[in-house]
Amino acid sequence: MPPQDMTTASSPSGGAAPEHPGSEHVLDTLQHQVAVFARRAEQTRLGGVGQVRNSMDRAAYLLLNRLDREGPMGVKALAAGMGIDSSTVTRQVAPLVDTGLVKRTSHPEDGRAVVLQLSPRGQARLDEVRGSRRELMAQVTDGWSEEERDTFCALLTRFNEALAARQTAHQAG
Repeated sequence: MPPQDMTTASSPSGGAAPEHPGSEHVLDTLQHQVAVFARRAEQTRLGGVGQVRNSMDRAAYLLLNRLDREGPMGVKALAAGMGIDSSTVTRQVAPLVDTGLVKRTSHPEDGRAVVLQLSPRGQARLDEVRGSRRELMAQVTDGWSEEERDTFCALLTRFNEALAARQTAHQAG
């Protein structure tokens, strides 16, 4: 089902009213389904196929994933790329360093600066969690066509990018 046009017109109360009577219902349904998704994702921690050992804290997963995809980087660069402040990254990285999933190394060009890097143990753990989550996604979307999966991924990516852009604009304003 294609996304509905969310054009608005002035309402008698002075606020914006949906041009299409059903669009308010769609927005109510959307916000509810996003809330349900967030709760279910947190409940399972998207740990995969019922394997508690493959669950991973959301913050840890996102940090490890970013280090894997973008390589070693400093706290400030990691924080900026994730849209959070450096103190939050420092707090979230500490247990990852303590458990050996991330290692702190000297910056190659400036030995005084510290960069964070995914350790071999961290890479193995991330690969394990990704594989389990991939299997969960395959099970949850079993019966979906490849086109439906592609469409869902495209729309979810677009939705997340719009949320990120809104957050960035809000922080700048």
